[in-house]
Amino acid sequence: MGALGNLRAKLPAGLRPLRPAVKRTAAQLHLPPPAEPPAAAATAALYVHWPYCEKRCSYCNFNKYIPRNLDEPRMRNCLIKEAQTLIQLSQVQRITSVFFGGGTPSLASPLTVAAVLDALSQHTYLAADTEVTLEANPASADALCLAKFRAAGVNRLSVGIQSLNDAELKLLGRNHTACDALRTLEEAKKFFPGHTSIDLIFGLPGQTVASWVQGLKQVLPICDDHVSLYQLTLERGTFLFKQVDQGFLPMPDLDVVSEMYECARLVLQDAGFHQYEVSNFARNGALSTHNLSYWQGSQYIGLGPGAHGRFVPWGDGKIHREARVQTLEPDIWMKEVLAYGHGTRKRTELNTLDVLEEILMLGLRMDVGITHQHWLQFAPSLTLWDVFGESEEVKELVERDLLLLDNRGLRCSWKGLAVLDSLLLPLFTQLQQAWAEKTKTFNRT
Repeated sequence: MGALGNLRAKLPAGLRPLRPAVKRTAAQLHLPPPAEPPAAAATAALYVHWPYCEKRCSYCNFNKYIPRNLDEPRMRNCLIKEAQTLIQLSQVQRITSVFFGGGTPSLASPLTVAAVLDALSQHTYLAADTEVTLEANPASADALCLAKFRAAGVNRLSVGIQSLNDAELKLLGRNHTACDALRTLEEAKKFFPGHTSIDLIFGLPGQTVASWVQGLKQVLPICDDHVSLYQLTLERGTFLFKQVDQGFLPMPDLDVVSEMYECARLVLQDAGFHQYEVSNFARNGALSTHNLSYWQGSQYIGLGPGAHGRFVPWGDGKIHREARVQTLEPDIWMKEVLAYGHGTRKRTELNTLDVLEEILMLGLRMDVGITHQHWLQFAPSLTLWDVFGESEEVKELVERDLLLLDNRGLRCSWKGLAVLDSLLLPLFTQLQQAWAEKTKTFNRT
C-alpha cells in the first residue's frame, strides 16, 4: 500500500489511519497546560452509529450486523449512557450537529432517536435548529416512519438511493427498487423540504458513461437540494469484490470512471448545484453542516459500535486531541458501556503534525480549501506560506492550474478537485519536511 493509501485505510469519511504519536508534553514545549478548554474545544459534532441492517449489500464492508433478537431498549440505554460519559469527558458545551448513520438507522425506533437527542439536551447545549441528519434506506422509510422521525427531532434526511436502475440495485444487493426510491424521495421532500439529500454510486460493473448520465438526469428533476456522489470501491471480503476478482463482472476502465465523474459535475452544475466538496453538491445553501465539521477538522464525538471520534479528553486532564474508536461488535460494546460508561476500544493521542496532515487532506476536499486563518488555529507558528510558499512542486501545481495558493489560502482549482489524490502526496511530503525543519529550529533554541 502506498503512502497515501496508508493515510486513508481503515477510517470512515476519508480520514487517515493514525500512527503512534510522537508525544510532547506541555512542559517539553515550555507551555503551561491550559486550566480549561479553549473556546474552540467547547463545541463538537456528534455521530451516532446504528449498526444493524436487514441485509448486507454486496459492496459494503461497513461495521454492520443482521440483528437476531435485538434488544433495542438496551441499545438505546447504552447510547444514552455513552453520550453522557463522552460529553462529560470532552467537556463540550455545545453540539453543532448530530448524524445518525449506519448500518440502517431508519430501522431504529424513533423513540431511540428522540431519547438520544433528549440526553444530549440534558448534558450540553443542543439548539432547536441544530442540524440532525438520519440516513434512510428506501425499504424502511415510508411516510409514517418519516413523520415519526420528524417528530423525534430529525430535520434532515440522507436517502441511500444509489441508483434508479433496478438491475444496478440488484447488483449492489440493495433491498429496494427504483420505484421504492422515487416514492421515498417524494415523501422525504414533504417532511424535510430543502433538507433531503440523496446518495448515488457510479463506476459500477457494466455501467457506461451514457447510462450513468441518463440515470443522473432522471433523478435531478425530482431530487431536493443536496446530492452526494460516490465512486464504487471494491472492498476485499465483499461479495461484489469476489465476483469481479473471479472475472464474473467487468469493471469500467479508470478513464471511463473519470469521465463519469466529470460529466456528473457538469450535469449538476447545469442543474444549479454548486460543488462544495469532492463528492458533495448543493443548491439553495443546503450544505451539510455535519460533514463540513469533518472537512474543517473540528472536534466530533462518536457514539455506538465502531464509531470514530476526534476530541480532547479534558475531563481526564489531557490537553491533546485523541483519535478514538469504539468497540465494533454491538453486544460486546453494550457490555463495556454498561461496565465502564463507554465502549472506547482504541485511543491514539495526536501530535500537531498528525492533526495538520488531517487538516490538509480533508480541507482540500472543499472548494474553499484551507484559509490562512483556519490553518493558524492549528499551527500558530507555521503558516501556509511557510510550508508551501517556496516549494517548486507546489509552484508547478499552481502553474498547471491544479492548485491555488494566494491571500485567501490553499485550495484546489475546479480541475484540481477531480485529481486531488494525485496532489496530496507531494503536499504531505512538503508539510513533513517543513515540520521537521521547524522542529530542528525549535530544538536549537
